[in-house]
Amino acid sequence: MGLATLLSRILGMAREMVYARFMGDGMVASAFFYAFQVPNLFRRLLGEGALTAAFIPLFKEREMQEGEKAMWEVANATLSALITACSLVVALLILVSTAMLHGLSLGLETMLFLKLMRWMSPYVLMVCIAAILMGTLNARGYFFIPALGATTMNLIMIASVFWIAPGFGTELIDQINGLAIGILVAGMAQTCFQCPLLFKEGFRFRWIHPWKNETVRRLIQRILPGIVGVAAFQINILLTNAIAFSHGDHIVASFNYATRLMELPQGVFGVSLATFMLPMLSGLAAEKKYGAFQAGLRQGMQYLIFANWIATTLTMVLAEPIVRLLFEGERFDSSATQRAALALQCLIPGLVSFSLVNILARAFFALGEVTLTMRISVLSLTCNLVFAFFLIPTFKQAGMGLSNALSSLVNLGFLWYAMRRKFPNMQVKEMIRPTFWIMGAGIFAALIAWMASRSCDTYLSPESKFHQTLMVFIPLCLGLATYGGLTYVLKIEACLDILKLFRQKLDKTGSKV
Repeated sequence: MGLATLLSRILGMAREMVYARFMGDGMVASAFFYAFQVPNLFRRLLGEGALTAAFIPLFKEREMQEGEKAMWEVANATLSALITACSLVVALLILVSTAMLHGLSLGLETMLFLKLMRWMSPYVLMVCIAAILMGTLNARGYFFIPALGATTMNLIMIASVFWIAPGFGTELIDQINGLAIGILVAGMAQTCFQCPLLFKEGFRFRWIHPWKNETVRRLIQRILPGIVGVAAFQINILLTNAIAFSHGDHIVASFNYATRLMELPQGVFGVSLATFMLPMLSGLAAEKKYGAFQAGLRQGMQYLIFANWIATTLTMVLAEPIVRLLFEGERFDSSATQRAALALQCLIPGLVSFSLVNILARAFFALGEVTLTMRISVLSLTCNLVFAFFLIPTFKQAGMGLSNALSSLVNLGFLWYAMRRKFPNMQVKEMIRPTFWIMGAGIFAALIAWMASRSCDTYLSPESKFHQTLMVFIPLCLGLATYGGLTYVLKIEACLDILKLFRQKLDKTGSKV
């Protein structure tokens, strides 16, 4: 799962590199990224967020209790309801954007935003169907192939820059429409990518009228409070972008590039682990094996802290070299590099908390407790808006990063408090000591990387792409080696388990050879 997600994230990063050079971080880029946030929000709300988290436990429960026929009936009822809801959302977005374009006197940037949002609205329907199909395959034990669906999407979005956008004209403000068309094609491809494996499993789509359907009724009961619970981060981004869009041309685009860089480790470790753990935790909760449930949750959190803490500390000290290497060129100049690097340094401290929130939210979904996560997310969302209101006007994209990082800490704190109240006997002390040593090792590794980075600045030229690569990978490798060595000496369980896994894989490979 991690490898498939890593491939997808690498291609997603390649897409952002192509986007950065194609449109920079000016008004057109900010309008495009803000417009894309709207269908992305509904994707999280109606697709891979709350609905998937509510659907998988119900799907597994019906499979265990009534067999495969009832299980596929759950999938068909869910898809029928999803198609109905998403179609209404798409129609509403198109109608509202069209009415505003023709009925109001708007600035150029707002008009561009509305036009792009209208183009991209059908993406909601396609990608939400893809998300629920992927959730169905995850519940059936397939993780690698479904995770590759995003790879197809990224390839098409990259191709749209070279093959679709030039057909819309020579000016960037016209060519950007080609990228919106590319997103629609990519959404369709991601949906179709899931179908062959589903058919192989025995799935055949059959329309089930969603009104008064028992499965849909139970899903709605679970999803309504969970919409805010699982998608709080996406809602935060959308609302803070609304504030940022009115305070400068560069803020939304700069913050978007920073978010994409943070999502690489978050997706590979945080989202992958959360996706894998939801069916497992749901099964344990359904069988009332709460001891194993707590142990699995605790171990998953420990692995996540181990992987994402070093990503946090190294990104903090290497933000500018990383942004320069990946994005700088053509319309993305050195000043754009500095703006995106600052946003990244302010956002990345929330990486661990963002990822832990994903796991804890899914743990509560597995337990069937969604109202609690809704209340906590409302509090987190409110805090984020307050932080954004005060920080963005003064600190621009840095204020966006800080407000999101701070609100994620609030979300994590209350979720963890609620989990401790749910399981008072949860053996938390087993996590304290290794977490303390992990944090210390990560800080020391970052110090080594910072010293190496300063030396690279002295002897290497930032104008050369080869030197830019060295300025990232020399400090990065030294930092990772330091972290790995320290955690091995300290006998951190996550480090030892990963090494054991690699040895087993190597032994199997050697025996086959």
